[in-house]
Formats: sequence, C-alpha cells, structure tokens
Amino acid sequence: MSNNQLSLLELNQLIKDTLDDAFANLVWVKAEISEMTVNRNGHCYLELVDVDPQSKEVLARTRATVWSYSFRMLKPYFETITGQSFTQGIKILVSAKVEFHPVYGMSLNIRDIDPTYTMGDMARKRREIILQLQNDGVFDMNRELDLPMAAQRIAIVSSPTAAGLQDFIDQLNHNPRQIRFYTKLFPAVMQGAETASSVIQALEQIYQYEDFFDLVVIIRGGGAQLDLASFDHYELAYHVAQFPIPVVTGIGHEKDETVVDLVAHTKMKTPTAVAEFLINGAENFELLLNDLESRFVDLVQERLAEEKNFLEQAVQQLKHGVRELVTEEKHRFKINSLQLKNSVPRFLKQRKDQFRNYSQQLIVEGRNLVQDQQHGLKQKTSLLNIWAQRLLRADRTKMEERTHVLKIRMADEFRLQQNKLQSLEVKQRLVDPVRILQRGYSLSYKNGKIIKSVADLNEGDELQTQLSDGTVKSKIIKTEKHGSKKNEL
Repeated sequence: MSNNQLSLLELNQLIKDTLDDAFANLVWVKAEISEMTVNRNGHCYLELVDVDPQSKEVLARTRATVWSYSFRMLKPYFETITGQSFTQGIKILVSAKVEFHPVYGMSLNIRDIDPTYTMGDMARKRREIILQLQNDGVFDMNRELDLPMAAQRIAIVSSPTAAGLQDFIDQLNHNPRQIRFYTKLFPAVMQGAETASSVIQALEQIYQYEDFFDLVVIIRGGGAQLDLASFDHYELAYHVAQFPIPVVTGIGHEKDETVVDLVAHTKMKTPTAVAEFLINGAENFELLLNDLESRFVDLVQERLAEEKNFLEQAVQQLKHGVRELVTEEKHRFKINSLQLKNSVPRFLKQRKDQFRNYSQQLIVEGRNLVQDQQHGLKQKTSLLNIWAQRLLRADRTKMEERTHVLKIRMADEFRLQQNKLQSLEVKQRLVDPVRILQRGYSLSYKNGKIIKSVADLNEGDELQTQLSDGTVKSKIIKTEKHGSKKNEL
C-alpha cells in the first residue's frame, strides 16, 4: 500500500489551500442566475450557470452567496441602475471571492456587481427579440389593421388591482359627450415572471370573442420601472403582433418603450391617455356623423327644391295640355253628336224591317218543329215500352239464377266452418292443462311465476309444483344445467 494516503478532509483542505493561493484576490465572473432564494435572515443563495447560446446546454454550474449586509446594498443598486429585477433568468457580472469549504464544496462569495453588463445583455436581448419578430414577418401586422373610427366594445387586459384600471374605466364612463362604452376585463398578472404567460392566456380568451370586440387595451398603470422587463418578451410580443384585433397599450411609463409597445397598433403613455384616445376617436366619429347629417340634409333640401320647381313647371304644362285636349274633345263630341242624330232614324227603320221578317220566319219554323217533335215522341214512346218489357223478363231470369247459386255457396261455406269448429274443439281438448297434467306432466312456480329455465333458480328457492290431483311444495338444494354440472336439484 502507498504511504501517500489522504483522508477526504485532508484532500479537501489541500484543495482549499490551493484555491486560496490561486485566487487570493477577488475575481470578476459573468454568469446567468438559474436559481435564487432569499432566507428570512436576508442572505441570498444563488445557483449560477454558463449556458451555450446555440444549444442552450449548461456548460458550467456553481453555487454563490450574497450575505445580507451586501445584498441589502447590491439589490437596490442593481435594480435602480438597470430597471430590472434582480432575479433568476438574467445575466450578471459580479466580483466574488472563490471559497472552498471541506463539507459544502466550492462557492462564490459575491461582493460587488456591475449593472452595466446586465443592461447591455438586456439591450442585446431586446434587439434580438425585435429582429426575430421582423424576420418572422409579424412585427408590423397589428399596426396594419384598420382601427375602428369609434371603438366602443373594449377588451381590457389588466390586473384587477392595477392602479390605473379604475381611472381608465371612470374616464370612459364619465366622458363629456356621454358616449357609451362596453368594457370587459380579462384579468392578468402585470408584473413578475408570470406576466408574459398570464397576458398571453388573456389574449387567447379574447380571441374566442374576436367578432365582438373592436379593440384590445393592455393597461398597467403605475409601478416600478424594473417591472417593464416583463414586456420585453418574445412570445408575448409575437401574440400581440399577430393578434387579429387592434391592440392599444398604456403600460404607464413615458420614457421607455417595451417590445410590446413597439408591436402594438397604438402606444399611449398611461391608461388615462388610452381612455382619452378612445373618447377622442368616438367624439371625432360623432362630429363626422353630424357633419354628414348636415350635408345630407342640405343635399336633400336642395333636391327637394329642384323637384318642387320641376313639379310646378310640369303642372303648368299639364294644365295647358288639358285645356287644349278638352277643347278638341268638345269639338269632336259635337261632330259625333250631329252624325249620330242623323243616323239614328235610318238605323231604327232598318232594324224594324229586319225584326218583322225574323218574326214571320220564326212562327213558320216553330210550327214545323213542334209537329216533327210530336211525331218523334210517339215513335220513341212505343220503342221504350217494348224495351222495358224485354229488360224486365231478362232481369227476372238472371235474378233466379243468382239466387240459386248463392244458396249453394252458403251451404258449402256453412259445412266448411262447421268442420273448422270441430277441428278447433279437438285441438283445445288436446292442449287442455288438466289433460296435460293427467298424462304425467307438471308445472313448477316460483313466487307465482312459472319456471322456464334452470338459470332462474338459486339454492334455497322455494317451488310450488302443480300436478293433476294437487300441489307439492319443495326447496332447491342444487341445480344442474344441460351441458355443464353447476348444481344438482
């Protein structure tokens, strides 16, 4: 065995001494925070990773601590400079002491932080998100939608407790022209790590009522500057950019624009500014309607005046034409009256002569027609008497023949029905239950119902068996079904 044996403690102590010598001074380390916890004493415990930007594979991992006396200064300093929460998922550049503990292993004790590195990384991520949206062809999609002239059906994405939400609704409901707006709140988290997923979920709910809403507003009101980073998110911006309804943002900061602001149709500074924007749009639309109404009334009045003038001219022309027509008709009537007065006596004389001739011809033809009809009537009466006697004799013979045939058929039918009745009486006697029981058969009943199958019986069942001369009561011990022995009776 080798004499160079070390205990684990000796090995770890040797590693600690080596690291202390190699890293006697503080070192600047850049990494990404993958996990972060702060205990009740105010100490911050981190897990730092180095991730490959292409494959997203973790290349290195280590623990780090920021003791409470340092964390109380570093956290507000970092967040004030960057406008970003000191939380997991961000990249940081820290000055740290490399430490090694024999039990807990290596860790970094963070003493200082450079916020400008994180700001640069945030700006780089922001530029990458914008470039990706442009490459995807969705960056300008929402701005290309037509904004309704008077958007009155508003879907609101906001936190129910957001500072500017109630101000937004109050300003809409109490506008000077008393324009009515319909609003529907779709609650969402508006700060923190859940912001993006929560707002996306609210947008997906609004999408189900796409045909109802005119506009979507995303409002947040006041809040810390560092909460704006939640809106520099690719997935959230992607959903807003390609949303089929125009989106107006009022996140609540005047100086900074988030990626969501850039892809939205319209960006306003505050929720009250969004409300004013909607009210102004509705007022402008109302003014436009009033102007169109005035122009329409003027056009109608002008057209009515023109038509009235045309109608008056037409009436004058009609009156003149009617007078001329009446004069012509009077003259024509006088001429026709004179002609009629001269022709009537001549016409009446001609008609009297014609009537006299027709009367004489009618008297002669009437006498001849009566004589012809009387002669024909005598002949037809004689023939009718002969035909009636022949028909009576023929019908009497046919009736006698039919009566004889009917009597024969009725006798045959009676004998046939009598034979069928006798046959039924024989069959009835054969199926009589009493006769069947007398031949040695029996009927078994369970609970008053006749037993048709062994499957209807169980052990212990009581049966009543009907014989020809009485009944027998019995109890089932076992049953047996044909083909398999289940029980025995």
